[in-house]
Amino acid sequence: MTENRKYDEPGVYQIRVGGVLDDRWSDWFDGFSFDKTFINETMLTGPVSDQAALHGILNKIRDLGLPLISVERMEDESKS
Repeated sequence: MTENRKYDEPGVYQIRVGGVLDDRWSDWFDGFSFDKTFINETMLTGPVSDQAALHGILNKIRDLGLPLISVERMEDESKS
């Protein structure tokens, strides 16, 4: 099911949302970078300490009324 991944450990996530977030939201998403390369979409990339923190970030996205497109945990290449 989890393919031996440790989801409750710190990791880097990419979260893709509908809409454009500019840099004024960077304080709200502490440690995340914003990539606005998609048409009317934003890719947020940054560190997440655990699943509770991830849910907190997803709640912020919900509170902004942004459609959630995808959430992906990036694999740590050094642990392969």
